[in-house]
Amino acid sequence: MAIEEPTERDVEKVKLRLLRAHRLPRLPRNSDLIKVLRPEEREKLLPVLVKKKVRTISGVVVITVMTKPMRCPKPEPCIYCPGGPDIGTPQSYTGLEPACRRALQNDFDPYGQVRSRIKQLREIGHVVDKVELIILGGTFTAYPVEYQRWFVKRCLDALNGIEAPSLEEAKRIAETRAPIRNSGITVETRPDCAREKEADLMLDLGVTRVEVGVQTLYDDVYELVKRGHTVKDVEECFRILKDSGFKIVAHMMLNLPGSDPGRDLEMFKTLFTDERFKPDAVKIYPTLVVKGTALYDMWREGLWEPYSIDKLVKLIADIKTIVPPWVRIQRIQRDIPATVIEAGPKKGNLRELVQAYMRARGLRCRCIRCREVGHKMLKEGIVPDPGDVRLVDRREDASGGVDIFLSFEDIRHDILIGYVRVRIPSALAHRPEVKAIPSAIIRELHVYGPMVPVGSRRPDGWQHRGYGAKLIAEAERIAREEYDVKKMLILSGLGVKHYYARFGYRPDGPYVSKPLGPWRAGKS
Repeated sequence: MAIEEPTERDVEKVKLRLLRAHRLPRLPRNSDLIKVLRPEEREKLLPVLVKKKVRTISGVVVITVMTKPMRCPKPEPCIYCPGGPDIGTPQSYTGLEPACRRALQNDFDPYGQVRSRIKQLREIGHVVDKVELIILGGTFTAYPVEYQRWFVKRCLDALNGIEAPSLEEAKRIAETRAPIRNSGITVETRPDCAREKEADLMLDLGVTRVEVGVQTLYDDVYELVKRGHTVKDVEECFRILKDSGFKIVAHMMLNLPGSDPGRDLEMFKTLFTDERFKPDAVKIYPTLVVKGTALYDMWREGLWEPYSIDKLVKLIADIKTIVPPWVRIQRIQRDIPATVIEAGPKKGNLRELVQAYMRARGLRCRCIRCREVGHKMLKEGIVPDPGDVRLVDRREDASGGVDIFLSFEDIRHDILIGYVRVRIPSALAHRPEVKAIPSAIIRELHVYGPMVPVGSRRPDGWQHRGYGAKLIAEAERIAREEYDVKKMLILSGLGVKHYYARFGYRPDGPYVSKPLGPWRAGKS
């Protein structure tokens, strides 16, 4: 194309010309054009041709894989939980979710799932050289240890392009010479299946984020839904995971039996303000009724009713107005097709309905997702002004320690450029790397913006501009000067550990670490 700054409309005109000139059976897809672009054309046209830009505007490609079906780790599933090996799906999944369909197509083989997803993303124009793996399928830590190790190894093999002889070798390749760098691994689990032993195994696997099925913060509701654990389990789980350096995503459910809109809203207030909890992110799931669950029978008998869509939209809007600026709302609503939902919200655009409700009333959500620079630029067309970018310091007492959230933000437009999460551990931290010397842990470092290929820049990209280095330096200064920390640990993705070497960090068990000052035993 001779046009200097082509638009999507220009591309559609070219497609129509090709259709007529070559008498094609259908209009060419963007992926068809991407395949035949010359190198000099790719830089100009990819930003226009890429579909689903939201998949990479946070600065990383996410690939979701799913484990094989396995029975619930407790005697019977929760009353709302669909799926399971009897119908050939992992517990809590219907088999119709996009990730589950891809898993079924690959017979739940992790290598096949990752390779096929990489191919799909590249075909629609995404740069795939930095990937976060999300492993779904229920309670990952309840699977046999050898299966967990095999599953992660095969995922890494797919990113590495090499079939390694062992998990340790796959991790070594991922850390040193993988063509696609792994920026992190996420797994799902239950609060009672994430203690010290499970935390240690997850660290060995390269896991960096844990999604915890909290669901509620009321013991009476846990009993009604046959959850099989208590709020105390949630408290202990959060402390252990944070003290080990993991990021935490809390899965929370609305409209469970025994709850109501008032209790649901109060639950979120507790989640965000009570020292025992304070997760880094949340997924908000309104209760859905699917055939084959005990809740389906309760609903048929009139023992439970779903909230109306209006009541649900208002409730979620009320929740969004109280979300702290250090929390990210990862998702609103399960990815279950409306065709299998018997009761509960069937609209797939629930998040958009909530946003429209809030806009009409002048309400704002200050969660990370709503403020991150990529979303602001793509959805609202707001470009940050570097002159308005400031370093912001937020701190929370949490789980017996302190959580520090340092961020670079355009304070005039309330836009988040990047942040670092630092943990001052509790006195109960169990990892030897953490407790042998007074230590702090960087649990997350993230600079937002459209995906930037490693070693290059985009004019609208904010990665690789020095914000990460400045955040690390400030985190080290605060830990050393204000908390008398002698060593900084970082729990990072396998493929980005090398990034920290330039700042003086060296391998330290599953972490990388750096001395912050002299220390000897017996002196604090």
